[in-house]
Amino acid sequence: MSLIAVLAIVLAIALGYATRINIGLFAMAFAYLLGCFVMGLKPSDIIMMWPLKIFFVIFSVCLFYSFAMVNGTLKKMAEHLLYRCRNVPYLLPYAVFLAATIISGMGAGYYTVLAFMAPLTLILCQRTGMGLIIGGLAVNYGALCGANFVSSQSGIIFRGLMVNAGVSENQAFLNGLAIFVATLILPIIVISVVAFFGRKNETKVTEPGAATPPEAFNGVQRTTLFLTLLMMGLVLAGPLAQLVFPANATVKFINSKIDIGLIASLFSVIALLLKLGDERKAIASLPWPTLIMICGMGMLISVAIKAGMIDDLAVWISGNISPILIPPMFGIVAGIMSLFASTLGVVTPALFPLVMPLSQSMSMNPMLIFVCIVLGSQATSISPFSSGGSLILGSAPDEETRQKLFPQLLLRAAPLGFVAATLTNLVLAFAM
Repeated sequence: MSLIAVLAIVLAIALGYATRINIGLFAMAFAYLLGCFVMGLKPSDIIMMWPLKIFFVIFSVCLFYSFAMVNGTLKKMAEHLLYRCRNVPYLLPYAVFLAATIISGMGAGYYTVLAFMAPLTLILCQRTGMGLIIGGLAVNYGALCGANFVSSQSGIIFRGLMVNAGVSENQAFLNGLAIFVATLILPIIVISVVAFFGRKNETKVTEPGAATPPEAFNGVQRTTLFLTLLMMGLVLAGPLAQLVFPANATVKFINSKIDIGLIASLFSVIALLLKLGDERKAIASLPWPTLIMICGMGMLISVAIKAGMIDDLAVWISGNISPILIPPMFGIVAGIMSLFASTLGVVTPALFPLVMPLSQSMSMNPMLIFVCIVLGSQATSISPFSSGGSLILGSAPDEETRQKLFPQLLLRAAPLGFVAATLTNLVLAFAM
């Protein structure tokens, strides 16, 4: 039964990849067929496997953050950050990384940030002499890192998956912070190495003042920015206060009443009352394909867990792989999987449930394995065959730039990211 469940997951991924149909739809179909007709579960049991909490949190948070997208607040912020570094070419990669991290961390999400920052970055590469590969790495790493923040899209999903896998809320928050810090430090190292070895091949600044000064924030955008920062502060205040004052009853009570999904719903109402954006446009901009993929795979993974897949895989791994190599091996497997499937929708929902039973049976730190999975999975996202790399490639201003960029993403950036993530995971495994 475990083998059948594994094959169903693989088949759902393969069919989604081959047909370009949302993997989550195949996953829901296989969850129904496998659960009801092979395992004898009731249809109501299958429906109850829909990850309602994850769906609600992602929906609520993305709805509020979508106002900042619809009214141009996040795009305006990116333009201001990049404009201020236009005359300092050697700082531009870090400026691009920082801008993408901040904008993504404020809720725009990975794909949205790439959609409007990748064109800006590639134009900056042309005008300032910054290399295409380092520009692509900087914007891709920044979008990933910011999205991994505990109150942003990927970070929320990771935390929800951890809680579903048996991790406490506070520990999931700490694990999420560890993932964010790891995906913040590694890109800075990689960007610095690429900048150091590629500096001799860089051209000099050709148009130091070519960037057009962006317009100032209008009243709606300033209000949106204030609300976004306020919501992030409220969401982070409770868990952080709980960590600092674990025995304080008042802090514990307040933290127990804080839920990011409900807070985001409240702030969405405030945004609508203040007329910060059009309701229909905000709802239309939600990441519906990602939601379907995550929740559909969540149903199939739940059926697989019922079939005993997690326990069987944990036993096999613990009996065949040295404990010190388990975290980096998870990273390698995640990196290979992410070449064909989404980190959020497939890789982490499939691998995160393995972490707790495996770490408990082998007395390992689960945080380490969670971090290695995300580092490995996101390492190959810049490949031109992945969604992130294809967005960057599609943002090229002309065909000549696109032809130069393709081999650099495929043969240099993607392998570099994978090797860097694998070495980082090995270092973390031996250090912890």
